[in-house]
Order: sequence, then C-alpha cells, then structure tokens
Amino acid sequence: MQAINRRQGLALAAGLALQAGVPTASAQAAGARYMYDYLFLDLSPASGSPPRAALAARFNAVDRPAIAAAGGEVVAAFAPQLGWNSTEMALLLRWRDAGPAREAAMQALMKAVPVAAGARHTLRPTVRPAGSDVPLAGGIYVHRWFEVEADSLAEFLTLSQEGWRDFEPRFEAKVFGLFEATRTKADRAAGVTRLLLMTRYRDHGVWEQSRDPTTAGMTAFARRQRLTRHSRGASTLLTAL
Repeated sequence: MQAINRRQGLALAAGLALQAGVPTASAQAAGARYMYDYLFLDLSPASGSPPRAALAARFNAVDRPAIAAAGGEVVAAFAPQLGWNSTEMALLLRWRDAGPAREAAMQALMKAVPVAAGARHTLRPTVRPAGSDVPLAGGIYVHRWFEVEADSLAEFLTLSQEGWRDFEPRFEAKVFGLFEATRTKADRAAGVTRLLLMTRYRDHGVWEQSRDPTTAGMTAFARRQRLTRHSRGASTLLTAL
C-alpha cells in the first residue's frame, strides 16, 4: 500500500469531514461573512497636537462616517509598545461590502493628514475571529506576521488550533484572529502565503512565560514554525480613535 504523507493525510481528512458535514478550517474561511483591512500607519507630527490625536479628529469627522456608509466598521486601533516606532499605529476594519465605496474610503484615509506613510493589507479570517467578534479590552496585543509555504496553509491552521487548545487554558492569553492576507504578485512569485496572528496577553510577562518550549502548545507551534519561511512580531495596546 502506498504511504500517505502528512499533507496528503490532512487533505484526506478534510475531504472526509466535508462528506460528514463537519466544517473544516478552509470551509469555515470560505463561508466567512466579512473581509478586513489592516492599515499600518506612520504619522507625522501635527502642529498643536500629538499625531494620533490629530488623526483621531480627522478620522471621527470624515473617515468614520465614510466607512460606515460603505458598510464598514472600525474593529480596533492599536498603539505601539515593543517593535514599532512611537509614531506608528494600526487600524483593523471589517467590511460586509468589497465595493468601490470601500476602496474610496481606504484611499482617502491613507492620504489623510497626518499620515506620512502607510501599508494596507486586505485580509480574510481563517479559523478566527468568528462573526462579529471584537478584541477584549486590556492587556497587550501581539501582532505576528508569518510567511508560510503556500501549499502548507491547511496544515498551518491545523497546527495553530492544536496548539491553542493547550496554550489558552495554560496562560492568560487569547487568540483574537488568524487572518490570511490577499496574495500579491510577489507572494505568488515566492510561493508564499502571508498570515497575521493577533493574540492578547495579560502583559509582557505572560508573553515571555508562554514561550516555554516544554508545553504541548509550543510543541505544536514548533512544528508550525517548520512550515514558516519568515515571521516577525510586535506588541501593542488597544487605543481609542
């Protein structure tokens, strides 16, 4: 009998689950109701007020109403802790409609004063978040980007869920979302898929404790790391905008 490797086994298991009516990670993602935009912004100093306050004044007067009219909402705003410059921040927005009004609202925001530079990543949820979930208040949020082999996505998601089953009960930590970024031309040429993981920890001490390599969760994450070409992370705080 021909041996079946791990990736073939995962694909077979997914097919059997679909036949049995059990939603797989890919099926859940395909049925997701929402799309997301993740905006990473670098703000220039504004005359008379801190840059985030200047952006908030503009955003609440102009951008928030335009986003709402286009079928979107602000899920969260994040301020830097470790790994970002003091002038950097991020916004996570959720959309029901991927039409031209969404594009116009995003283009206007990216060009707003005091935005000096920015990057927009369009995302879809994978196994989290579900529905209209929002991040819990307090603690820190670690944003971690992964570049993984494109054909390893299903295995990456399976290993993530396997690790979370030990990781979340063991530590004061909760995964808010694991998002797949829309593949760019460069991603396709490199054969990679980019993912953004957002995890809430009580504080930086818990973040360090959770890296204990002897736990069952970290064992799964180590296997996940072998599918990863590159990763980077930064810690943030939820902030008002």
